[in-house]
Amino acid sequence: MSDTPWQGDACSLVDAFRSGERSPVEELDATLATIDSSELNAFTWLDADAARAQAATADVSLPFGGVPMGVKELTPVAGWPETHCSLAFDGKPYDFTATHVTRLLDAGAVAVGQCNASEFGGLNVSVNRLHGVTHNPWEHGRTAGGSSGGSAAAVAGGQVTIATGGDGGGSIRIPGGFCGLLGLKGTAGRIPRGPQTEVYPLTVVSGCMARSVRDAARWYDVTAGYDSRDPYSLPKVEGWERDLGTRELRGLRVAIAPDLGVAVVRPEVEQLVREAAELLVRGGTYARWVRLGLDDLGGAAVATAPARLREP
Repeated sequence: MSDTPWQGDACSLVDAFRSGERSPVEELDATLATIDSSELNAFTWLDADAARAQAATADVSLPFGGVPMGVKELTPVAGWPETHCSLAFDGKPYDFTATHVTRLLDAGAVAVGQCNASEFGGLNVSVNRLHGVTHNPWEHGRTAGGSSGGSAAAVAGGQVTIATGGDGGGSIRIPGGFCGLLGLKGTAGRIPRGPQTEVYPLTVVSGCMARSVRDAARWYDVTAGYDSRDPYSLPKVEGWERDLGTRELRGLRVAIAPDLGVAVVRPEVEQLVREAAELLVRGGTYARWVRLGLDDLGGAAVATAPARLREP
């Protein structure tokens, strides 16, 4: 038995389960021990007994069979406390589970517990008065980003190989960038937002904090696809992981706008963007610097509370 959780990606962990190199039970034991000894404050609540029961009966032939998974605290799971990372809620248990989490559980994932976020997901840092600060695994005291920063810290900090996230204005992409993970915001509607669908804002999507592209592709294979309780959800597209490959950069067109017209960007960050653009040009892409003047919609998004379509 290993004393530490798997340090590769989720897909390779499933391979290790299938080959007998590792078992879901010992992986979960290592995960829980690491969370217990960690100072990252990535996890805020654990469902250890239920997770052990899931691990003991895990079907490793499934896409995420036996893989411990963190769940962003803003994502509903039946029986888990509903707090929205806010002191305003008393933590009564959710009475439903998000559609994409249900699909992940059906695909064999082992739900370990809740990961920290900002209060109501309103800030791009993972800090709140209920749970405190989540630290960046690369340097204690630095931010992990947000609002999916707890999920990102858990994955980058070696506690779990994958975790849920949500993104309306950067809440997957920012912690992904801060923690050195893949942070993909998919097309709105690709992953259903039911069973109680939030109608507004339509910019918010579900996704994951992942260590590899293939992990994110497998995630979409499992979670994406139409659900009747979300009228905005899109038809299922097959073969995300199957169709992964490489392509030439030559001939692609890239627009480069470091500040999007509204952000304050440090000079050293802009320099890194310029250096990355130069690498793309050397690879044969057509890169053009553009000036944008996007409206600042953050205030409007925060001021309008989301409505929900509830199950009949």
